[in-house]
Amino acid sequence: MRRWLLPESIEDVLPDEAARLESLRRNLLDHFASRGYRLVQPPLIEHLDSLLTGSGSDLELQTFKVVDPLSGRLVGVRADITPQVARIDAHVLNEPGPTRLCYAGSVLQTISSVPGATREVFQVGAELFGEPGIDGDREVVALLISSLGAAGLAGLHLDLGHVGVYRALAHGAGIANEEGDLFVAIGTKDVPAVAELCRRLPAAWRNALTALPSLYGPAQDVLANACNVLPDTPAIANALGTLDALSQSVGTLVEALHIDLADLRGYHYHNGAIFSVFTPGEPSAIGNGGRYDGIGKAFGRSRPATGFTLYLRQLNAVLARAQR
Repeated sequence: MRRWLLPESIEDVLPDEAARLESLRRNLLDHFASRGYRLVQPPLIEHLDSLLTGSGSDLELQTFKVVDPLSGRLVGVRADITPQVARIDAHVLNEPGPTRLCYAGSVLQTISSVPGATREVFQVGAELFGEPGIDGDREVVALLISSLGAAGLAGLHLDLGHVGVYRALAHGAGIANEEGDLFVAIGTKDVPAVAELCRRLPAAWRNALTALPSLYGPAQDVLANACNVLPDTPAIANALGTLDALSQSVGTLVEALHIDLADLRGYHYHNGAIFSVFTPGEPSAIGNGGRYDGIGKAFGRSRPATGFTLYLRQLNAVLARAQR
């Protein structure tokens, strides 16, 4: 084996791309700063219990783990920066009122999120802490869209979701394992599997859960259908109300706006509205985000929180294709 070969799915960034990435990174951070978001730079490694607090099993599986020779403790190489920023807000800054933070840096993941992609991902993002209402969601989604506009992208497509809908249905139906086979079937929109798994449930919950994978499409159409087929519980009404308010406020900022009530991405730590942004012709989202209230509780301060992450190399590639 040649000693200079890099590990699988790890690669160098060469001068031309590196220059474009640096320009794009600076553009995005300057845009965040103009909106009052302050830059933080968390460390590359942390003690594992701190690094994974509140993040769920998905991130644990993506995290490289090593023993620190100085302390003998298990440490992890970060696979996502958001939990680190939540720790800084809750435990280090501990500021009154809303706190706006942004970041840019590499993360390392044990498995590529997309086959063939690099396992070292450069993330750029923004987080808003201490703003519990719809105003916080509006601000963060608007910042995501304006950031991509500042980077040179147009014709954006926005997908909205809300993990509270499935959570309320699972609770109402008495499903003991919320993240079992039914969770997987709904997330993959496997309607026959959902119907089979729900056949023994009471009719109201069975019908609602079976309908969930089909509740995807133009925002107002989905909301109207959801009001007809989902139980009128406080939790579901609150989730649909949030999505309606959010779609009304950001719909004019994008070319297309859809709602997907079977989107369960980040279910382990999201607890409110979630969102993804796409560009025409690109199969993967170029940015993801959502609300994750309470993630700072383990650090001594439970706070409302919402934010998003952009993937710099993917965004740079999309921009290059759009300019051809």
